[in-house]
Amino acid sequence: MELAKRLHSLKSNVFADMDAAKAIAVSSGKELIDLSLGSSDLPTESHIIEAIKLSLDDPHTHGYLLFRGTENFRVAAANWYETKFGVKIDPHTEVLPLIGSQEGTAHLPLAVLNPGDFALLLDPGYPSHAGGVYLASGQIYPMSITEKNGFLPVFNDIPGDVLTQSKLMVLSYPHNPTSAIAPLSFFQEAVAFCQQHNIILVHDFPYVDLVFHDQENSKHKSIVPSILQADPEKTVSIEFFTLSKSYNMGGFRIGYAIGNAELIQALRKVKAMVDFNQYLGILNGAIAALTGPQEGVKKAVNIFRQRRNTFINALNKIGWEVPTPQATMYIWAKLPPQWRNNSIKFCTELVKTTGVAASPGVGFGKSGEGYVRFALVQEPEILEVAVTRIAQFLISSK
Repeated sequence: MELAKRLHSLKSNVFADMDAAKAIAVSSGKELIDLSLGSSDLPTESHIIEAIKLSLDDPHTHGYLLFRGTENFRVAAANWYETKFGVKIDPHTEVLPLIGSQEGTAHLPLAVLNPGDFALLLDPGYPSHAGGVYLASGQIYPMSITEKNGFLPVFNDIPGDVLTQSKLMVLSYPHNPTSAIAPLSFFQEAVAFCQQHNIILVHDFPYVDLVFHDQENSKHKSIVPSILQADPEKTVSIEFFTLSKSYNMGGFRIGYAIGNAELIQALRKVKAMVDFNQYLGILNGAIAALTGPQEGVKKAVNIFRQRRNTFINALNKIGWEVPTPQATMYIWAKLPPQWRNNSIKFCTELVKTTGVAASPGVGFGKSGEGYVRFALVQEPEILEVAVTRIAQFLISSK
């Protein structure tokens, strides 16, 4: 059987290798402490669950859900954005429900790229951003981001011959995996650059609320900018938000696209060929999340702040100095010198030897080599145990 050539770019990756290494660790009797996946272990708030429960008893929610049936959710999303960022949003033309933001980054390239067109992606960056481009038969130009530049891309480094073939740029701040944040001035620069070169600008925005600065006394107020604040007329920009991180709703797969109406309509056309919308009860739960009390968001931020502090302090005590991140649920750690050029081997050997699983930096792109990403998805006591095991591994591997 001959399969499509586009699948060649989606072949087994380092995360599949890590899954195999985890399986070996478990089969050999190791107690697994999995810090490799960015899936929140915190529960969804009760008022969100209650809204979904009430929907289950309503037979009107049991059928297919067409676009017009998502209006209440789109209105809630538009109001949430206006409150949080001060940007006016038309819920009828500028919002589209998604099955998580990953659906947006996977499907939008199908709507905007022709075969051979370039997409400008962060390196390191979230792997699914590349997957969507490959499915659309596009080419990828990796914009290397380094600690020296605050993990922000330098647009002037993009070759001219690449720019002439580029149709799409994907950014994502707060950033996975580096945890970097970007100021509004950077987004303004990105918008101006994309306007100049006729490039569509995508901002993947799942970590908007997982920021560890003191929040202002507002119901929603965010201190990290939306791309739409830099492009309030929505000339070239579209943003993807998911409720997975802010509201611990990862398993419910609910998010939305918001931005340029033409891009929203194009993405809607692709989506119409792939699926109907989610069950209406899930959208009702999402409405409850966006419009209801936000104490759960603040509680989650405080929990991840405590975990961050615990993990960083424990690493410092064993002599592994790592900068304290300002956002996300991740620690992006530069590997000790003996492992600096082989993050895959570090992670596979670590989990086989100790049961502690992490993500190798090179799995997020060539520029991620020399780093490892830890996800703070365990209680502080378990994180301390993990660091104790890491210390023993580092000593034994010298």
